[in-house]
Amino acid sequence: MASGSDRNPIIIGGLPSQVPDFDPEETQEWLDSLDAAVDQRGRERARYLMLRLIERAREKRVAVPEMRSTDYVNTIATRDEPFFPGDEEIERKVLNATRWNAAVMVSRAQRPGIGVGGHIATFASSASLYDVGFNHFFRGKDGGDGGDQVFFQGHASPGIYARAFLLDRLSEEHLDAFRQEKSKAPHGLSSYPHPRMMPDFWEFPTVSMGLGPISAIFQARMNRYMHARGIADTSRSHVWAFLGDGEMDEPESLGQLSLAAREGLDNLTFVVNCNLQRLDGPVRGNGKVIQELESVFRGAGWNVIKLVWDRSWDPLLAQDRDGVLVNKLNTTPDGQFQTYATETGAYIREHFFGGDQRLRAMVADMSDDQILHLGRGGHDHRKIYAAYKAALEHTGQPTVILAQTIKGWTLGPNFEGRNATHQMKKLTVEDLKGFRDRLHLPIPDSELESGLPPYYHPGKDSPEIQYMHDQRRGLGGYVPRRVVRAKPLTLPDDRAYAAVRKGSGTQQVATTMAFVRLLKDLMRDKEIGKRFVPIAPDEYRTFGMDSLFPSAKIYNPLGQTYESVDRELLLSYKESPTGQMLHDGITEAGCTASLIAAGSAYATHGEPLIPVYVFYSMFGFQRTGDQFWQMGDQLARGFVLGATAGRTTLTGEGTQHADGHSQLLASTNPACVAYDPAYGYEIAHIVRDGLRRMYGEDSEDVFYYLTVYNEPIQQPAEPENLDVEGLLKGLYRLSQGEAGSVPAQILASGVAVPWALQAQRMLAEEWDVRADVWSATSWNELRREAVSVEEHNLLHPEEEQRVPYVTRALEGVEGPVLAVSDWMRSVPDQIARWVPARYQSLGGDGFGFADTRGAARRFFHIDAPSIVLGVLTELAKDGRIDRSVLKQALDRYQLLDVAAADPGPAGGDA
Repeated sequence: MASGSDRNPIIIGGLPSQVPDFDPEETQEWLDSLDAAVDQRGRERARYLMLRLIERAREKRVAVPEMRSTDYVNTIATRDEPFFPGDEEIERKVLNATRWNAAVMVSRAQRPGIGVGGHIATFASSASLYDVGFNHFFRGKDGGDGGDQVFFQGHASPGIYARAFLLDRLSEEHLDAFRQEKSKAPHGLSSYPHPRMMPDFWEFPTVSMGLGPISAIFQARMNRYMHARGIADTSRSHVWAFLGDGEMDEPESLGQLSLAAREGLDNLTFVVNCNLQRLDGPVRGNGKVIQELESVFRGAGWNVIKLVWDRSWDPLLAQDRDGVLVNKLNTTPDGQFQTYATETGAYIREHFFGGDQRLRAMVADMSDDQILHLGRGGHDHRKIYAAYKAALEHTGQPTVILAQTIKGWTLGPNFEGRNATHQMKKLTVEDLKGFRDRLHLPIPDSELESGLPPYYHPGKDSPEIQYMHDQRRGLGGYVPRRVVRAKPLTLPDDRAYAAVRKGSGTQQVATTMAFVRLLKDLMRDKEIGKRFVPIAPDEYRTFGMDSLFPSAKIYNPLGQTYESVDRELLLSYKESPTGQMLHDGITEAGCTASLIAAGSAYATHGEPLIPVYVFYSMFGFQRTGDQFWQMGDQLARGFVLGATAGRTTLTGEGTQHADGHSQLLASTNPACVAYDPAYGYEIAHIVRDGLRRMYGEDSEDVFYYLTVYNEPIQQPAEPENLDVEGLLKGLYRLSQGEAGSVPAQILASGVAVPWALQAQRMLAEEWDVRADVWSATSWNELRREAVSVEEHNLLHPEEEQRVPYVTRALEGVEGPVLAVSDWMRSVPDQIARWVPARYQSLGGDGFGFADTRGAARRFFHIDAPSIVLGVLTELAKDGRIDRSVLKQALDRYQLLDVAAADPGPAGGDA
């Protein structure tokens, strides 16, 4: 591997500016030599000499400006291509069978009565790219380690299934159950790579475009992190990401390229399938996407390998002494190349080669058919092998391979290169016959003309199938394959939670700080402490996690090569190659990708990690919600902390920092167990139960979302006889009303619980109302359990009907129920239908704004006086008090005047 300084240069390139010329005569001699080369040999020769000089300068470690874009030809010269170790004829037969079965599987999925869709054109273009990887590069898991991690392009999944069928990993019954996961269970195949749906097959969900690239980068980084910390030997693991050129328009695709280069992730290779088409049109019709991507990746510090043309172009390029062919390749836009993919050899001869005498002469001895079959590099096994081998051997940088292909390749003239190819799912009889002939498969016309087209398998004992098995055995087993080898962790005992459960005494502590205190204690545990992976988007100090800097340190593969400006402070910034904390910068997308990679390490590498991702709650589910779905699909585990939560706790920051809805967004994710705790002892029990569920015996594929607040309060000690079961289910009675004659119930969560307790006192002392206060630690879990109960009752009418927990908990309570939180009312309203009493809620509906906490809570009618009015209003509806009382309360507390509210403790910053 390259040294740290080589992998992370401070100055990448540049031209001399203030540097004086110490030898003008020598400079002039060099300039004169260049002038002579141009005058005597021409610009093309001079250009070639300059490029060779730049190449030699780099070999001599002389810093020169980077070339952002090179000619539209292959990066690897023909003379530099390595020996191809495979049997190309057998591999061609294998690939032809795979191509056929992939297309037939999707076509059969359109049979009458099914019609579930599917895509065949993407795999048709990228089939050779995958086949070379399967036969020669992708490492399996049979060696006991994690093997390679391969992120398959989502729309190419039919081809991966088709190959698994040839290897007897899947049956015809499986292929005919494509996209019928429930109706054809247990044989149903998911539409795309979905580990949750096929947990023994797929490892990484990738079809939400843009998430594959960023996930691959952070997977490669996580591999290095785990190796550096001695958790797993990942030195042989390589990450491959197969992507589309249209997919690179997604901001997540390119947004973290610099991290991969900065950390020298030479264990990472992007393979961009440049078939020049998006889903229904050209990627860059008037431009050249390969050239554009080359510039982007080079500029970000990646090693770029262009794989543009197949071997049939080699003789033509060898003749191109004056560069006219290269110039034509450079100046022809992608849209025109797509047209060439659909036209005849005669058309190409006239329109590509016909405009220049020298070009016409190059192909004068070629037939139109030979011109037609001048191919793209992404379909040539030898060229692909050379590119992959070069990528693996390159050190110090991640590599991107830009491989040009044709979308719908081999599927016939109705599919190849057409703008509508992505949406075409069914082959006609004539399409099938032409496809079969092109693939040289022994399938008679009679099998294509009646009924569904057949699958093709050359036989378990055929040379092709034996070759496939031999290649995979030599590479350590089958891919893709997800294996869970991790053992349950030995979890901490009561001592790790004791400090938080005893409260804060007279000190005021926010729940964010209470969680950080608990995390520190857990990270000291001898059994699991090293497995925690704190993650934050540049906000460790904001969340009070700088206290971890001295002991845990921040992971940086280069260490800390500078004197920290705060080195004299006790909590100074500390970076280390073996650091435990991931500081990913101001990127929630990058942090969530780290979270997913760490949270699935138990399966990827057989070593559980416990990620703890802390962020501004507004910028979690709202900004990276798609990745949280990806996390659930990848069966990742861990803790997600929405800090500075609530609509009114961070009011100084204004609208964009006022989160009143992330709990509602979290409720839509079936893998997310969400809590809104009020106190440190609640957090302790929730975290303990989360560790048990995710990392103990009979572990579950869930992750935990806790919303914690930045408002300092006096943290009470854990009550005696605490209803822990109710706390974990989502609701327990915190304080029973003792004074007052008119009963009522107040349900509150998170930061609203202290307001509810204040309202309880006011109701008793001023309005003769005896209110019980309940801590609703999880509105979401209450609803989830109730829905589950209803489903059971629906399907088991003959059995005794179950009762939801929230109904049982509130059964028999006296008075109406008022729910309040710092969330929009939709959050507590989730449980309304199961509450066996009059139910009403208060909440922070609408936009947040900048003001004091007190003013914001008065505006949203959720402060303690507003809760009092809410309870009185519901009692008046029941006829328990006179309605005239409501106007009295409104006037007494000045509830119509926002400025009259006690501003409360400062809430401007995190």
